Amino acid sequence: MISTNDFRTGVTIEIDGEAYIIVDFQHVKPGKGAAFVRSKLKNIKSGSIIEKTFRAGEKVPKAHVDRKEMQFLYSSGGLFYFMDTETYEQIPLHEENLGDSIQFLKENMIVTVLFFEGSIIGIELPTFVELEVVETEPGFKGDTATGGTKPAKLETGAVIQVPLFIETGDILKIDTRVGEYISRV
Repeated sequence: MISTNDFRTGVTIEIDGEAYIIVDFQHVKPGKGAAFVRSKLKNIKSGSIIEKTFRAGEKVPKAHVDRKEMQFLYSSGGLFYFMDTETYEQIPLHEENLGDSIQFLKENMIVTVLFFEGSIIGIELPTFVELEVVETEPGFKGDTATGGTKPAKLETGAVIQVPLFIETGDILKIDTRVGEYISRV
């Protein structure tokens, strides 16, 4: 059991027999009444996000999720192949199991594969990845370095908003949790 006071982003809990990962949480202490914890939870199997409110200090069961580091090899026909770096065993995963992680997944990337009750439920990408811009509009003289953004297509196919000074061929540091540009490398 885990107390709502111990909630952290990335902690897995169990509600009604389903495993959820805490995406976001906020402790709220209103001027009148008891404190509570407002949380955003992602269902590990389906990927759906729900919002749930808990009383402060309420206990919830912690979901036991096993994590194993694996290397992404390649994708073919809707299957994504991962290799255990210790045993060299290859495991195919369906596109549905990966959710939004696909847009930042690059060949030879080391990821964490999540197992719940013996079955694979998804992957966790590194917090930051470095990807190359393959297509973006050119910046024009007079564009400011702050305030404006434009879409840029990355080598994995993902499209994100970047500052106007970014050009095709630049290597960018991306935050995979929110899918946002951090800096140039």
